[in-house]
Amino acid sequence: MRLYFRLLKESFVFALHALTNNKLRTLLSLLGVTIGIFSIIAVLAAVDSLDRKISSDLSNLDKNTIYLMRFSFGPSKIPKWKREQFPDVKYDEYTYLKSAMNNTQEVAYQMFLKKELIKQEEKSVTDVNVVAVSSEFINIQGLEFEKGRFYNESESNSGKAVIVLGYEIANSLFDSQDPIGKNIRLYGQRFTVIGVLQKKGEGLFGDSNDTSVYLPVNFIRRMYGDNNESMTPAIILKPSKDVDMDAYKAELTEKLRNFRGMKDGQFDNFFINVFSGFTNLIDGIISQMNIMGWIISGFSLLVGGFGIANIMFVSVKERTNLIGIQKSLGAKNRFILFQFLFESIILSVIGGLIGLFFVFIMSVIATKLADFEFVLSYQNVFLGTFLAGIIGLIAGIIPAISASRLDPVEAIRTGM
Repeated sequence: MRLYFRLLKESFVFALHALTNNKLRTLLSLLGVTIGIFSIIAVLAAVDSLDRKISSDLSNLDKNTIYLMRFSFGPSKIPKWKREQFPDVKYDEYTYLKSAMNNTQEVAYQMFLKKELIKQEEKSVTDVNVVAVSSEFINIQGLEFEKGRFYNESESNSGKAVIVLGYEIANSLFDSQDPIGKNIRLYGQRFTVIGVLQKKGEGLFGDSNDTSVYLPVNFIRRMYGDNNESMTPAIILKPSKDVDMDAYKAELTEKLRNFRGMKDGQFDNFFINVFSGFTNLIDGIISQMNIMGWIISGFSLLVGGFGIANIMFVSVKERTNLIGIQKSLGAKNRFILFQFLFESIILSVIGGLIGLFFVFIMSVIATKLADFEFVLSYQNVFLGTFLAGIIGLIAGIIPAISASRLDPVEAIRTGM
């Protein structure tokens, strides 16, 4: 055991000598490993960070949640011209499904609206995400409040002029004042603030609860009606836990078709978008990004491996005389083999650690600039170090074997 510790120590010293005595050559040779490890770990760290962000954003939303609407969340086999003829879901369909659907926890009605300007006296905020929903939405989305409350069923059904503000909106309009009970203006109308949501940070696609406001959907219906082309309605259903989703979707399809009076043989003129399908689509995209990152980074690691092998072949040539002396004094082939192999691994690991350091710097900068927590996990640090070690092992094995097989007499003569 002491022998191997001594080997490690000597190999580390030789590796440092290679770095200090031939700075440019060693730097260029290690560059491939550094770039390769940086590329792979940066991609993995980005994917991990994105996964964490998705999990955080969707933690309060059941993956079985259904968005029933005229549009599909993903690709569709139905021609575009035919999809454009689909009717919007109606409010009376929402009330019907609310009473008719079995195994359902909540049914809500939402209208997707364009962004608006919101005012409070002389202050204003632009590009506000307006969310017009019925009162059941809070039980589906699981909104958390800094202060105040969400509107109740009575306020929702009557379309009362009440509003819930996102954290950033409330902060921009009221600063340190308590906004509860105060008025803001939206759509040229006066709304009373009844709640402020907890701060959540930037959402997956830019928008978040922080930059959103929530108001009763019936207020919008009363102002603009149900056939406004700038608004897209949706019925949101939250099935009971452990429900058979295929059977649930079949029941939902049958009841909506019957309500619309559709005949047998007619294609469904609506889409049942299960949220898990959306998350699976995102997971597929992330997986493809991961694979592409590995492929691109693999070329850098291959170049880095050749660089390490080049260093080791040169190192063997420069130390041929020393190898001959060591072998003439009784050093076994195994000792010489491990000496060069350890040196190759240490050089490669140094290149990998430099790459990991650059990933760490990038993660700090990205977190500060993008308001997005870029996480470099211990698992990825270990993986990067392990990969660098493997590259060093593979790249150094042939030079190490050639060094261990040198004839001591020939080695001394060649070195002289």
